[in-house]
This record gives sequence, structure tokens and C-alpha cells, in this order.
Amino acid sequence: MKFLSKSILVLGAVAMIACGDKKEEKEDKITIGDGASPQSQTTTKSSESGTSADEDVVEVTIEGNDQMRFNKDEIRVKAGKTVRLTLKHVGEMEKSVMGHNWVLLTQGTVINEFGQKAVQAKDNDYIPEGTDAVIAHTKMIGGGEEVTIEFEAPEAGEYEFICSFPGHYSVMKGKFIVEE
Repeated sequence: MKFLSKSILVLGAVAMIACGDKKEEKEDKITIGDGASPQSQTTTKSSESGTSADEDVVEVTIEGNDQMRFNKDEIRVKAGKTVRLTLKHVGEMEKSVMGHNWVLLTQGTVINEFGQKAVQAKDNDYIPEGTDAVIAHTKMIGGGEEVTIEFEAPEAGEYEFICSFPGHYSVMKGKFIVEE
């Protein structure tokens, strides 16, 4: 009986230590900036489980393929949250042939008009310079590549996202829904 009591005490102590304060999983933030812009990128270290240690960050992964398709046509997030979006090009074709980006457009942007202007912006990853129609976008990537961006979700409402590579915007598009 004495052995059983000591065993229970030892197991209880081990459990308390193991379930204690996990300070080693706290987030480490690194601010990266070029000094020329008030915006910066924040990289948050993830815990061992692969989830973000920051509950205000929404992780989104979207894929584009060689058949000019995104694997999602709707993305839902809460207003004011930081969105960490990863675009993966799961195809094999080069960027010059079948490049993809992800572009979040402001409400009221006419996709066809934006797409026509984007065709002229090859040197800027098909994002027209000086446009106010873009909330956030990734760079253009080719087969086997991926890119991650962070941005703050805009106010509640329905927005559209596209790939602005010439001709892709008519089929590579979806809804970005921001909820209260």
C-alpha cells in the first residue's frame, strides 16, 4: 500500500511538471522592414504541433495547378484578423507559361477591367502600378513553388480574389468573405 501511495505521488508530480506552463512555446516575433515603408512583415514562430502560437492569425493555404484552377473558390475569415496566406503552385509548368499569383481585390472592382490592365504589367507580376484596386497580393510563382504573405483582413463584406496572369482571371477566382 505504501508503494502504491508513493507511486501515485510521483506520477502526480510528473503530470504536473509535464502539464505546467509551456513558456518555451511562446511566440517570437521578428519585424522585417526596409525602412522606407510603414508596413512590416511579422514572422511568428509556430509551436511543435504546427499551429500558430498567435490566435489572431488565420492560416490559409490555397493551391493553383496547371489546369488554371484554384482548389478553393471561397475563403472565410473574421474581420481584423491577420491572414497568413500561402499560395502553392502544385503544377509543373514554368512561371512564364503557367504562372500564378493570388490577388485580393477591393469591393466594386470590375474583374475584367482589372485583368485588362494587369496584362500590361508583366514586369510587376501582372499587378498594375499605382492601382487602388488591390488589398493584398502574392508574387507570381511557377510550378513547384510556394509563397506566403500576411495582411490584415479588411472590414466585413464580400471581396473577390483572382490570379492576374493573362487570361487566368476568368476562371481562377473566388470569394473572400470577411465576417464580423
